[in-house]
Amino acid sequence: MPCLLVVSALFLPRFVIVLLWLFTHWFSGIFSLALWPVLGFLFLPTTLLWYTAVEHWFHGQWGVIPIIGIVLALLIDLSPTAGRHGRRVYIR
Repeated sequence: MPCLLVVSALFLPRFVIVLLWLFTHWFSGIFSLALWPVLGFLFLPTTLLWYTAVEHWFHGQWGVIPIIGIVLALLIDLSPTAGRHGRRVYIR
């Protein structure tokens, strides 16, 4: 089940954030201000998931693998094709 959650986080990160928020304590104690998770949910959901994964799995230690992961998460969130999967403009 955890592998399915990780794979679905790449395609539906906001859905995974809602599931984690409702059914686990994944986000508790990580952020001092409740505004950051909301902004992460709206603008950078994959980066929010990776940041919390580093806090849980790597105990907040930012080494080589977590930095590579955060860069990849930012690239996924900020890629120009994100959110444009169904929109195609045909010019006649």
